[in-house]
Amino acid sequence: MNTQNTMHYTHNYLINPTNPITVNLIGAGGTGSRMLTELARLNHSLIALGHAGLQVHLFDDDLVTVANQGRQLFADAEVGLPKAVALINRTNRFFGTNWKAVTEQFSTANLKCLPNRGRANLYISCMDTVSARFDIADFLLNCNINSDFERTKSLYWLDLGNAQNTGQAILSTISEIQQPDSKLYRTVQNLPMVTDEFKELLQAQSDNDEPSCSLAEALEKQDLFINATLASMGASLLWKLFREGMISQRGFFLNLGNFKTEPIMVG
Repeated sequence: MNTQNTMHYTHNYLINPTNPITVNLIGAGGTGSRMLTELARLNHSLIALGHAGLQVHLFDDDLVTVANQGRQLFADAEVGLPKAVALINRTNRFFGTNWKAVTEQFSTANLKCLPNRGRANLYISCMDTVSARFDIADFLLNCNINSDFERTKSLYWLDLGNAQNTGQAILSTISEIQQPDSKLYRTVQNLPMVTDEFKELLQAQSDNDEPSCSLAEALEKQDLFINATLASMGASLLWKLFREGMISQRGFFLNLGNFKTEPIMVG
């Protein structure tokens, strides 16, 4: 009987890239806005350690409203601006990055007008709708066709989602990640997509992305700190992927109502 612990080794390009790792951050709402800041911190730290860092595109077609303030940390002067533009401008000024805002939905219907036709090394989705997740999955299943260059090869997808007090982060591989021979671990080259692993559960949910009219109404739908906690923990998973070069957990379930976290193990 094989009693070895399971482990996934990071694709080598993420650890030793010739160019900054391309990242598509999809969604600039409660979780996405927080994740952008976490990515900027991660980028700054990676560069300080001699890594090429990250190049991020933030996708969102929504505008900042008064109801977004507080939970999503937008200023009075940013109300009415595109969320992606406001967040990217602020991040670039503070961290000295040259990241890009895309005021379009990331969708298979408009790939031709998206930067690099939607291709990136890493995808991070922070969306409210189930249909958008399946749309991303459809794109990722075919995105590596005729893509032989590492800087445009899609490698990982991190999906983050939440309800009022609960949330989850799940890391998936987009294609097989070749694993080194190991006597210590049972290596896993494929991490299943959330749309495959939890397909029936997702299909049983209904989309509810109606905008809130006030911060009070928004807080009835989602707790004040669920997005920040989810983004921080999700970024920590990415940090382990980059810094340690291997992961034994590929995600987690979070419950802020009772302060419990359940890891999702590799394999």
